[in-house]
Amino acid sequence: MFGDLSGTPLNPDTVTHTFGKLIRKAGLPHTRLHDLRHMHATVMLKEGIHPKIVQERLGHSKIATTLDIYSHVVPGLQEAAAERFDEALQRTASRIS
Repeated sequence: MFGDLSGTPLNPDTVTHTFGKLIRKAGLPHTRLHDLRHMHATVMLKEGIHPKIVQERLGHSKIATTLDIYSHVVPGLQEAAAERFDEALQRTASRIS
């Protein structure tokens, strides 16, 4: 994923070590690179980004993987879906009558 100026891939341990040093130097709490990946997915789902898009960005081969791992971070998904469906149904009913 990361390369030097000539394009040669960097050793993953070098990247991890350097990232850790930067986090400490910035005075931030201990954070792993993988934690950033999880945060990225969590924020997107909470912002209403379609899970299929999140799946593609994370590189999961199946959407079930994404949903199994991340759906717990958005406990209101079912309620929000029901509310949106109800609103759409009411709009449709008002146009018919």
